[in-house]
Amino acid sequence: MRKNFTLHFLCLMFSVLAYSQNSIDIKAYFDIETRSISITQNIEYFNATNTVLDTVYLNDWSHSYSTKTTPLATRFAEEFKNTFHFAKNEDRGFTVITSIKEDNSETFFSRLKAHPDVIKVALNKPLAPNNSYKLQLTYKVQVPNDKFTRYGFTRYNDFELRYWYITPAVFNGEWQYYSNKDLNDAFIPKADITIEANFDPVYNLISELDEVSTVESNKRRITRLNGKDRVNTKLILRRINDFNTVETDFFSIQSNIDTENLESTKVAIVTDRIAGFITKNIGTYPHKKLLLTYIDYKKEPIYGLNLLPDFLRPFPDTFQYELKILKTALRNSLENTVLINPRKNQWVIDGIQTYYLMKYVNEYYPETKLTGTLGNIWGLKSFYAAGLKFNEQYNFAYLHMARTNLDQPLTMAKDSLLKFNKNIGNKYKAGVGLRYLNDYTEGKTVETAIKAFIKDKSLLQTNDTEFQEYLKRNTTKNIDWFFDDYLTTSKKIDYRISTIKKKGDSLVVTLENELDNIMPVSLYAIKNDSVVLKQWVDGFKDKKTITIKGSDVDRLALNYDKIIPEIKGRNNWKKVNKLLNRPVQFRLFKDVEDPDQAQVFFMPEFAYNIYDGFSPGLKLYNKTILSKNFLYKFSPKYGLRSNRLVGSAFLSYKHRKENVRNYTTRYTIRGEQYNYARDLLYTTFTPSINFAFRDPTDLRKNDRQYLNFRYLSIDREVDPTGEFETEGEPKYGVFNASYASIKPDLKSFSSVITDLQLAKNFGKISATLEFRKLTENNRQYNLRAYIGSFLYNKTYQDTDFFSFALDRPTDYLFDYDYIGRTEDEGVTSQQLILAEGGFKSQLEPAFANQWISTVNTSTTIWRYIMAYGDVGLVKNHNTSPKFVYDAGIRLNLVEDYFELYLPVYSNLGWEIAQPEYDKSIRFIITLSPNTLIKLFTRRWY
Repeated sequence: MRKNFTLHFLCLMFSVLAYSQNSIDIKAYFDIETRSISITQNIEYFNATNTVLDTVYLNDWSHSYSTKTTPLATRFAEEFKNTFHFAKNEDRGFTVITSIKEDNSETFFSRLKAHPDVIKVALNKPLAPNNSYKLQLTYKVQVPNDKFTRYGFTRYNDFELRYWYITPAVFNGEWQYYSNKDLNDAFIPKADITIEANFDPVYNLISELDEVSTVESNKRRITRLNGKDRVNTKLILRRINDFNTVETDFFSIQSNIDTENLESTKVAIVTDRIAGFITKNIGTYPHKKLLLTYIDYKKEPIYGLNLLPDFLRPFPDTFQYELKILKTALRNSLENTVLINPRKNQWVIDGIQTYYLMKYVNEYYPETKLTGTLGNIWGLKSFYAAGLKFNEQYNFAYLHMARTNLDQPLTMAKDSLLKFNKNIGNKYKAGVGLRYLNDYTEGKTVETAIKAFIKDKSLLQTNDTEFQEYLKRNTTKNIDWFFDDYLTTSKKIDYRISTIKKKGDSLVVTLENELDNIMPVSLYAIKNDSVVLKQWVDGFKDKKTITIKGSDVDRLALNYDKIIPEIKGRNNWKKVNKLLNRPVQFRLFKDVEDPDQAQVFFMPEFAYNIYDGFSPGLKLYNKTILSKNFLYKFSPKYGLRSNRLVGSAFLSYKHRKENVRNYTTRYTIRGEQYNYARDLLYTTFTPSINFAFRDPTDLRKNDRQYLNFRYLSIDREVDPTGEFETEGEPKYGVFNASYASIKPDLKSFSSVITDLQLAKNFGKISATLEFRKLTENNRQYNLRAYIGSFLYNKTYQDTDFFSFALDRPTDYLFDYDYIGRTEDEGVTSQQLILAEGGFKSQLEPAFANQWISTVNTSTTIWRYIMAYGDVGLVKNHNTSPKFVYDAGIRLNLVEDYFELYLPVYSNLGWEIAQPEYDKSIRFIITLSPNTLIKLFTRRWY
């Protein structure tokens, strides 16, 4: 009787478990010519909650490419990626659904308005708890071009697919669905997956699923794949199979990541070591094969290594390949094992991955430097950066954002992060934080917790709260600071040693917490360059006094091993018997900040204008690679053409604030001296204060507002020969107040700028409005309106130097980067500064000494070729307003950076038919390195 009961019970349990398993069964027909996949699919999804469901949701991320208004397209625009917007319609992907049935009966389904790549399905009958819904789908996927996200149809006519078929959305008490934003973070429930792929036999199929069978029929190959408890959706069809499989002692790794030309035996040894390292540290991988693709690595490279050219190998032969494989293998194995919401709880996987990257380097390459063997080269090894260990880059990258208050909480949703934080900053902060926590608990708390967490939760849905519980239960110390301050806020860490007093054979040390947190800090006592004491001090507010043994030590240091990601290290040292803690050090070229030295950098610097000619000089400055609040720069130069001492200098202090609209206030004193005409110097002295504003709740918003006040004192030499007549007063001072509101975006740009200038002999006010719109049919419209008026003007009878300019401002405030400031002829005189009137043709009257009003427009003809037109009214004293206009062709090669304007028609008539037309062509060119850098960094910050 007991045997029968046990047998029945086991059978019942087996049937329940089998019934509760999710399953996805797919038949996919791949058509290379049409770049499409025809799919019939069965989905069975078990409702493991206590909620009755009458509606379910499905992820259809292939449809995220369907229009230019999807969340994916919006994401591209926010990061200034124009490839998708300008793509041909046939290059964008979409899904056409023929039917969705429940138990062979048609259901009503629709796409969500805000999430067109999510499908809402009304079930024909409510789904009770502990029951499954079964859907049958028929649909066709048009595969997008891979140039958008690296996934899709390639230029070699291959398929590189991820998130290519429809999957159930997770329901764990509430629906967990969201749109594709090229973050590789779909939250997919595990399922038993079966795929029957029908494709041209010239292709090779690569998948992480197990191959069951392959047959060829009617010039087609049909391969059947399956896998139990899977979430990965990658599938690759390639004509040339460049994947290699290494059978390790733990699981097989199939990869097409570049092997750096290593011998196959070395590749095998490295791969086996990595598989063993992963198994030892995070547990047994639950599947037979781990698939690592070149795309995986390119989307999450080892930053720094990925910038090195192939011929440059500053690291050991296997090092680059080893880290590439390790990072990718850690990420993929964790994603396939830890079933956590990757958009909400991404810090868990990021932290574990980065922590073990650091541990691997510590174990196998403990002496490897951040710069590799480059740091051994004469001239480079004297740099502080050359002595940094490889793992110090993780602190460094996080601090790059923290110093500028652009860091974001680790618990923030992945799609709310700046690109730099999503790719680098937050990943590194998470790993560094786990290392910090592990060191504080003085054991292997973190490693023990990670291994237990993954073992217990493998292939089960979990969240970061459960991971936190594993961390807490593996230490007796109070680690609430890690969750309350480190994870959920962007609070910074900055401790300093305030005072040291000897008391017998002990030292009484007062520590000071410069910021608002209660995170712990480590204190070291050092004697003869050796650590004689290490002590953790629990977090505190304001000040704390402790007593330590050892009055004969040389100095004390906080965070000596740099485990803690402190934003400042310069205040961590204090010598016990000496006053000067940080001696002054002069270094050639910018370096990483050395906390032991007060660094002054110097380097050659060059400038050019046609009056001074080539001007070599020396720059003395304190700017390091990481941002500082106080900066100075002295840059004397010698003009080889003018034979004069020229150059510039400035002092600046930036007061940064968090969680407020006025995020930065900058105080600056600036001066410069160059020639403004042949053998005539100008000197400026400008104190200023600038207020910058943004939305503190959303750093991804590019909207900024600026309020600037400055006073310009300008002194220009007068030509003693009288050959060059100095326009206006040679010496003058101007108070300038301006406000700017700028909303940049790839598809829509707007700005409003107001400007007030007050001087002894004139006062003027102006406003500039600018709008750009990129439409769905790739036509760009630009509109700029400018209006300016004098409040008073005592100079109009003598000069137009302070007047509003129609096409070429005189730049009496010396704000613009003119190549030839006072040139009336030659190529440099054709440089266009799009300011004030903004006209391109050189018309009369060229200046307005009373008021001016202009409108500048342009629109797309084809790609980067545009038509422009300007109209305006110019009003001078004692004359009627003059109506002016011009029109022509604009070659918008790089917006605001390099453009050409070819006038066609204006008040002058048909300019294109007039003699010496080439002198009428205008150009915009940007040579400022800082301005050019913004062209590339705007995608990241």
